[in-house]
Amino acid sequence: MDFLVTSAEDLKDIPDNSLDLYTIAFGIRNVSDRAKALSEAYRVLGNGGRFMCLEFSEVVVPGLKQFYDFYSFNVIPELGNLIASDRDSYKYLVESIRMFPKQKEFANMIEEAGFRCVTYTNLTGGVVAIHSGFKLN
Repeated sequence: MDFLVTSAEDLKDIPDNSLDLYTIAFGIRNVSDRAKALSEAYRVLGNGGRFMCLEFSEVVVPGLKQFYDFYSFNVIPELGNLIASDRDSYKYLVESIRMFPKQKEFANMIEEAGFRCVTYTNLTGGVVAIHSGFKLN
């Protein structure tokens, strides 16, 4: 197994159809061009290859959603300020989570990139979700 740290939008060092699995965790939210990153993931995967993504998502459990919103906008930035003296970065974190597409919308983006059998599974009531899709030629 080899690991590579590179731009998700430009995987020029990885040949077409050469990977069996592509994973990204808590990263695609910060990619400038998500459609391009998904297209690159599709390009480098071989037939039957699997794309998997773990990312923050929309909370879908009533009550938990309100608590999570309060915690996210009030507690997380203050903890960032106390621990790292960096309130702004933690405020950005919360804002970037809210701006990320909701589960169904992101699943549609994965399908638009060419993936099939696209699914998502909410974890912790939707605080995070695992998205999956297959390259099937």
